[in-house]
Amino acid sequence: MSQRPLRTAITLLTAAAASLALSAGPAPAADRPVDPKALQDLAKAYLASVKYLDEKVALADGYVPRHCSSDPAGHGSMGYHYFNESRYGSLDPAKPSALLFEDGKNGKRRLAGVEWIVLDSDQNLKTSKDRPSMFGGQKFEGPMPGHYPGMPIHYDLHVWLWKQNPNGLFDRWNPRVKCPAAPAHTGKSDTPHTGKSGTAHTGSSGMAHTAH
Repeated sequence: MSQRPLRTAITLLTAAAASLALSAGPAPAADRPVDPKALQDLAKAYLASVKYLDEKVALADGYVPRHCSSDPAGHGSMGYHYFNESRYGSLDPAKPSALLFEDGKNGKRRLAGVEWIVLDSDQNLKTSKDRPSMFGGQKFEGPMPGHYPGMPIHYDLHVWLWKQNPNGLFDRWNPRVKCPAAPAHTGKSDTPHTGKSGTAHTGSSGMAHTAH
């Protein structure tokens, strides 16, 4: 493994420990226990996603590129979603349902995060008894409508393994991720992505992409 992934792994585990401690309760962060299994699962997710630093590997593994998602309220972006429908329902840290890419300075897309997607059992936006969780009790957001035609109502959980998020490792929006400006005239768009706040995110260009 190169030095960059190793440095990122150290940063990840440090940030993860802080994030998990902050979510554990009202006591000072230094006094809160960190779930060892949650850290192990995060490390497992990180190591499993190293290969997707090469976008061509993601495409070969069945991840299909979609829109670049930004928050209309200006809280940040998620980047380009690459969905793998065969992994919907996965709660395996080594098998994310989606990958989050951003545009790199060299013209290639760069991995920023990973995402898990679980379909809502009753397909009812008003019920959430089957809400899943991972990484020491991090609850998925939703249920929410699909983000492209044919995608069912679902829950999702974002984890910023490859792009530090000042809002937190599990926060939906990353203010350090940018999407290109939407074209003046667009065709049929994907379904807006709503989270806990109910705000929709907008999709910009990037429905189709060929690896360089």
